[in-house]
Order: sequence, then C-alpha cells, then structure tokens
Amino acid sequence: MFKRLMTFFRLLRTAWVLIRHDALVPVEYAPLVPWPVRVIGGISRIFSFGNRKGNAGERFARALQDLGPAYIKFGQVLATRGDMFDVEFARGLSVLKDKVPPFPMKKAEEMMAAEWGAPWSKHLASLSEPVAAASVAQVHKGVLHSGETVAVKVLRPKIHTRMTRDMDTIALVAKLAHGAVPKLRRLRPKDFVAEARRAVMLELDLRLEAAAQSELAEVADDTGLFRVPKLHWDLVGKDILVSEWIDGTALSSDEILVLPEAQKNALATQVIQSFLASTFEYGVFHADMHEGNLIMDKDGQLVLLDFGILGRLGEEEIRFEIDTLFGFLQRDYYKIAEVHFDIGYVPPHHSVEEFASALRAVGEPIFGKKAEDVSMAKVLMQLLEITEIFDMELQPQLILLQKTMMQAEGVARRLDPEFDMWEASRPIVTKAVRRELGPERYLNDFLDGIGKTRRTLSVLPDATDNIAKLAKAWADGEIDLSTNRPMAAAKPRKRDALRPIAYAGIGAAIALGASWAAAQL
Repeated sequence: MFKRLMTFFRLLRTAWVLIRHDALVPVEYAPLVPWPVRVIGGISRIFSFGNRKGNAGERFARALQDLGPAYIKFGQVLATRGDMFDVEFARGLSVLKDKVPPFPMKKAEEMMAAEWGAPWSKHLASLSEPVAAASVAQVHKGVLHSGETVAVKVLRPKIHTRMTRDMDTIALVAKLAHGAVPKLRRLRPKDFVAEARRAVMLELDLRLEAAAQSELAEVADDTGLFRVPKLHWDLVGKDILVSEWIDGTALSSDEILVLPEAQKNALATQVIQSFLASTFEYGVFHADMHEGNLIMDKDGQLVLLDFGILGRLGEEEIRFEIDTLFGFLQRDYYKIAEVHFDIGYVPPHHSVEEFASALRAVGEPIFGKKAEDVSMAKVLMQLLEITEIFDMELQPQLILLQKTMMQAEGVARRLDPEFDMWEASRPIVTKAVRRELGPERYLNDFLDGIGKTRRTLSVLPDATDNIAKLAKAWADGEIDLSTNRPMAAAKPRKRDALRPIAYAGIGAAIALGASWAAAQL
C-alpha cells in the first residue's frame, strides 16, 4: 500500500513537469485524444506559458531531462521506436542527452573499495576526478601500477533503486494511457514500457556491458574495420568497469569536420562497413552508434565505446534479410512477398499481390537515382507505414537494427554530405550475398544436416530400446494406452521466435538493391 502511494505521488510530480513543458497533452496532438483528455490538456497549457519552444518531441525531451536518469534512459529507448511517432516528434526526441553533473569523488572511491575489497590504490597508481558523467555512470581516468592508462567506469550510487522506482511510475503512466486513449492501444504502451524497463535495467550491470564489449572486440579483431578498448576483467564488477584508455577525437567534435576530405571519407566508410560486417557476418552489432560513442584514435582508426546496448540477429533473421536483398536486386517483388507469406511474417488473411505492390511502391521510385540521393531513413519511414497496413509486429533487435542503421547513415553524412554509403557497403553486401545465396550456403546446410543426422543416430539405439520396453509393458497390461481416456488439452504452440518482418533488413535491401542496380546501368 505504501509503495503504491509513493508511486502515485511520483506520478503527480511527473505530470507537473510534463505540464510545465506542454508535454502532457501537446497542443500538436490534442485533436487525436478523447475530448475529456483534450480539456485537461487545454487547462494544463496555462502553466506552460513561456516554456513552449521547439516541437512536441523537443519539449518532451526537455521534460524527461528534468525528471532524471530513468526518464532520460526511457526517452532514449523511446527514440528507437520510430514506428510509434511521426517524423517531427522522433527528430525532437533525438536531441535527448544524458549529461549530468558527476557525483562526489569520495563516493566513487567507496564504491571501488566495496567492489574490489580494497582501496583503489591497491590496483591503481593514480585516479582522476570524473572526466565524463552521464545519467547512469561516470568515468575516471586512472593509471595501473604497470603504467597503463585506463578508463574506470562507475555506476551512480543507488541508481538501481532510483531506476526501479521511476520505472514503476512510468509503468503506471502507460497503464493510464492505455485506458484513457484507445488509439494508443495499438502501440501496446504497457508492453513497450516492459521492454524499456528490461533494456534500462540491463545497463545497470557493468559485467553484462563488459561481456558485450568483449564479444565485439572479437569481431573487431576478425574484421580489422574498427577497434574496441581492451578490458581488464580482473577489475570488472557489477558497479565497476575498467578498460583501456583511448586518446582520440570524438566524431561529435567539430575538429573532425576540418579533416581532409579523403580522411573523412575513409572514416565514414569504416562506420558503415563496421556496422554491416558485424550484423551480416556475426549477427551482433553495437546498437548505439551515435557520434558520441565513436572516436578516431591517433592512427585514424575508428574506435567504438559504450557497449550498454547490444543488438543481435539470429541465423534465420540474417538469411531472411539477405534473401530479401537479393530479391530487390532482381526487382522481383512478388517473389519477396511470397517469401514473407511462406515464413509467416505477413498474416495469411492479407494478399500476396497487395503486399508485393506495396513493396514495389517503395522500391521502384529509387531505382535509377544516384546513390547519394537515396536516404535509408526515408525508405525506412515508408516501410513503417506499410507494416501497419499489413499487421506486422515488431521484434526488439530489429527495431534496434533500424535505429542503428539510421544512426550510422547520419554519422557518415555528417562526415561527408556527399558520401556514397551504398558503394561503401558493396564489399560487405557482396560477400554476404555470395555466402547466403551461393554454394557456401548449401554446403553449410548440408553439413548442418549431417550433424543433426549424427545426433539422431546416436540416440536411436536408446530410443529403440525404450519403444520395445513400452510395447512389452503394454502387452503385459502394465500401462493403458487406450484412446478412450480423457486427455489433457494440448498446449498451444509458441509463436516462432522470428517475429514478422525485419524493418531494417527490408529497408537496407530496398535502398541497397536499388542503388546497386542503378550503378550497374
């Protein structure tokens, strides 16, 4: 009871902050809500006078910043859901930053001592004041006794408790919105908040971030396309992460923009190729590739930082995306539609022909255009409209893929406004298509089949023996296998793990395919 009461009071505070920023019922969206909610919104705007700068997304972002860390993180997750809002609102949310004042040095030292079981001086020769602070953690520069410079990331004190409380409040808001605004139900606000809670809470265990960093480090070593700071696993804990210190220039810095054009083009190519290679070849990708998490080291190499969010694609998802890409290269929209229906991505009550026509409406207008004139972001936004028409649901990693593709494109375009990202993508895409649609794919399938057959044969003797024992017991009357007895209702099969349509995969397929085909003309 006390917990619910406190959540209610936190809800009132949240509502007040949103009201002050005209973000509770933004004037731009008032016509879309029921009249009682519209009246409340109209009254609330009296208190936001003089504080209505920017569009609804920007005002909402400022309100979340005022509300604190959990709301900031929630807003950043919300920004990945371009399917839920119009373009202007999503663009407004993109300004959301989580830079906040650092917490006291003494508290950071206490947390290190608690995590390491000894004062920080046992492991470090020196430790600086915070050099960067965000809503969840802050970073210190340290030096090991070996002389190596390291980055020490420390979670904010009591951040777990605060995040939990604030996410409870956000969940209550979603529940109220679900009941008060019927049009929001299609977007499943309660499910989305549950998804956001999971994403936020995962970031509060730095051991999981270290694992993601280690995994991408292996990809970096294999591809040679980017770098990942080396971890010091012996100093990693739930609240502490220690890794190699990288001296370099953030891609968000204006210093990057004055580099020679050839160097900026090479850096943009690294951004695009590192993302695509990680995704298509390894099924894992850094899912927050904004300029602040990318730096150029002193050798001109791209370095990735902050691995709190990692995206994954399964083998079947990767294969589906490559198959779709090949279909767009051939401009065979009907075949692509058939693949979607065969695998169950599009509900069967829809028409294959209509879906093929919808795909054609996206793909054809960009065929023949110059590669630099094709924006993946615009392609993806059109696809998101199609997904609603054809009742196709979302899967978190595919949403992350879409968002990361748009981020990577944005970084590359900032470095070089005329950057040909499709030409830069060509080596990665060619390799992926060759692997998935050539002899290598069928050889791998054959070898997988042999492995499954071998495993089946290895258990066959035991299975045969069990069947013989079962038959003997039945013959002896020890068990009853008659069909007259009432049977428990069969459990419904769980839906396949592959959820309907890979938004970003199709978006990349259309844009890459169209540009590639145009280049061949």
